[in-house]
Amino acid sequence: MPLGQVDIGVAFLGGSATKIVYRTTDGVTGGGTETSATVFVPKGSAPAGGWPIVSVGHGTTGVTDECAPSLYPNLLGTIGLVTPFLERGTVVVVTDYQGLGTPGDPAYLNIDAAAYDVIDAVRAARTVVPDVGTRWGAIGTSQGGQAVWSAAERNAEYGDGLELVGVAALSPAADLTRYFAADTEQTLSRQLLVPFLYEGLHVTDPSVERSDYIRGTFADNVTALTACSDLLGFSKADAGAVIDPADAVPADDRAANRMTDWLRSVALPTSRTDVPLFVLVGERDDLIDPQWTRDAVAKACGLGDDVELRSEPEQGHADLAANAIGVDWLVERFLNVPTTGTCAR
Repeated sequence: MPLGQVDIGVAFLGGSATKIVYRTTDGVTGGGTETSATVFVPKGSAPAGGWPIVSVGHGTTGVTDECAPSLYPNLLGTIGLVTPFLERGTVVVVTDYQGLGTPGDPAYLNIDAAAYDVIDAVRAARTVVPDVGTRWGAIGTSQGGQAVWSAAERNAEYGDGLELVGVAALSPAADLTRYFAADTEQTLSRQLLVPFLYEGLHVTDPSVERSDYIRGTFADNVTALTACSDLLGFSKADAGAVIDPADAVPADDRAANRMTDWLRSVALPTSRTDVPLFVLVGERDDLIDPQWTRDAVAKACGLGDDVELRSEPEQGHADLAANAIGVDWLVERFLNVPTTGTCAR
């Protein structure tokens, strides 16, 4: 259904926005499920061969239904990855992810669910907008960077009928296995993500004890800490100011090992992909250690992937400045410009 409100940037470009609900594969059970998304169409007529399309993976917005980006004109901050493609005559689809705004629990950081959501969003958009072609790309930040990277890995087995030209993963949550390691600094950014990590673990293993991860000052402020980004920002900041760092780590070694095992199970890479991959890290990222991502890229290179790793010394986590870099790289893939992979360097 057409959205009642459209972001001012989309409206200025003459684009349209439609919310959809589509069928996809449940990444937890392997059965069928429904996910919502927003489809954006640029003004004008489709070129010969149909509109190119980009599937966007959004960063963490929250883990409750009201945190689905499709409920908001600005997609809770993700609109900045939409308008640049509309300007270039590209259809864009932004999935909400499994369980976010649709029945069921959100499968936070589940790499299978994320990949299916990103790929099936393209299929759904092609149904809603018949003039969309088969060539598509994907771009995402943080959680969304992990989602689109996983889509690249699942493309060969799951992306039949479509041609994936490239994937740009910006500050991706590729491998958080060392999140609670003794030598990992527990920055405030990392502390604030803990309630979301618990939710992801709990969906995979409902037997985990909430009090092993959400206790003390975290339990006292859990509503604010898990609120949607952009909505209760002041409450989240207030809560962040009073949480005890000791409450931001698992209660004991058993709980820590359980969390680490889950983080390892959702880490990338898991397999080789023929899809060109662009990975950007900000050296000032205090949420996802840049070295964790460099190590993930090294593993991908070892598998034979075509990866371009770019380091931005002055950027932090998911900086807005990274968007333009990722957009330009992905546009070149649609134009068949040769890649400049860094694996052999």
